[in-house]
Amino acid sequence: MLGLKEKASYGLGAVGKDMVYMLSASYILYYFQDILGVSAAAMGIILLIARVFDAFNDPIMGVVVAKTKTRWGKFRPWLLIGTLTNAVVLFLMFAAPPALDAKGLVAYAAVTYILWGVTYTMMDIPYWSMIPAFTNGGKEREGLTTLARSCAGVGSAIISIATMIIVPMLGRTLGGSAPQELARQYPPQQWGELMGFKYFTLGVAVLFVLFTVIMCLSIKEKSSVDMKTAKISEMFRALIQNDQAMCVVLTIVVVNVALYITSNLVIYFFKYDLGGTNWNDGYALFNMVGGGTQILAMMILYPVLRNLIKLNNIKIFYVSVGMSIVGYAALLAMATFGVNSVVPFLIPGVLVMASAGVNNVIITVFLANTVDYGELKNNRRDESVIFSMQTFVVKLASGIAAFVASIALSVLNLKQPTDGAAKIANIDFSTGVSVASKMGLRMVMTLIPIFVLICGVIIFKTKFILNDKKVEEISSELKARKSV
Repeated sequence: MLGLKEKASYGLGAVGKDMVYMLSASYILYYFQDILGVSAAAMGIILLIARVFDAFNDPIMGVVVAKTKTRWGKFRPWLLIGTLTNAVVLFLMFAAPPALDAKGLVAYAAVTYILWGVTYTMMDIPYWSMIPAFTNGGKEREGLTTLARSCAGVGSAIISIATMIIVPMLGRTLGGSAPQELARQYPPQQWGELMGFKYFTLGVAVLFVLFTVIMCLSIKEKSSVDMKTAKISEMFRALIQNDQAMCVVLTIVVVNVALYITSNLVIYFFKYDLGGTNWNDGYALFNMVGGGTQILAMMILYPVLRNLIKLNNIKIFYVSVGMSIVGYAALLAMATFGVNSVVPFLIPGVLVMASAGVNNVIITVFLANTVDYGELKNNRRDESVIFSMQTFVVKLASGIAAFVASIALSVLNLKQPTDGAAKIANIDFSTGVSVASKMGLRMVMTLIPIFVLICGVIIFKTKFILNDKKVEEISSELKARKSV
């Protein structure tokens, strides 16, 4: 049985891994577009292409890991290689040379972001795939997976809460002043954020490497396991032949596109709409409450809805989506009617993030049920293939959402140039951003997610048939078939 040391070290690895992922996913657009002034449209294209490429790269890396044989095992070497290279690329990505011109920054963003995705996959695939190599299966394996997922949520929450508190502090204490030739392009506040992200990312990268090294030293691969990998062709064949898996995958895309559009834009809402000199404190509070809510929703709210209130999984999904829609509507109403305090906005934040937490659980349950359905229908159990699709479509949804957010920022033009390449850093929030731009931002981050979620519910309600009764029938038929 696994000891406390092994469990804790594996969880620590998840904390570091998702700290890195959240930093890239949540702040790369803000860093290059808002601080460095890269075209929002260009960033949208880069993020979409990189995420789609990364999604296709996952199965390839899976094959590479599966064929690896060393004295240290097949997983730990790639964990170390991937972590070290990803940490270096992460730092370089958030340490862009500010003297580069517009084309140079676009090229720098494209190269570093694509490399970041490739190197992250190098360690992410072996991290999750190595569980069978040092667990005994059953409850031990399920418990470790749950622990890792929870620790990953902690890592994400740490970045969500801490980034926009620590970055300005580091900028003020370590950033200094911009060189004379760059002072006009990067006023003090903007230069402080630029340097703050550089030093903050360095700290995150060091912790990431430290946590992974501790994990690799603490965990021994107890057996040589066969790692099943799915080819792209197998993924799509499994979907085409399994209509219920296709329905769930489309639902995953829809739910995540809605959430990621808002998560990409909410920092701009706090900075340019609510505004104020301490906008980053309000943003950090919003993220702290939202991140905590998401974790609690996975651990407490879903079990309460399922076991105490006795709702079936399909009803829980509708309740969850309804919570999210109400949250978006409340956020839009509060902003439209001039609410300028952060505290009331915590209410819609809690609704949206609680919905996200429940959806993380419920969609995984739905996906698992489609495996049994596919086995009954096609006489083939595509478990590994179907679950490989989950990572693929989440990354695809992230790329689509980033593209939508980038195009919206390009159209809204929240940050106005004063002359030539000079940018406004100390914005007068009462006059520096037009009313139309503010309203446009509010509508994009609320109405588009609402529309996307409604479309998702229509697709789900029309196509999904795996209710609790149907799942029991399928299970019984499979048992009967196997007993013959």
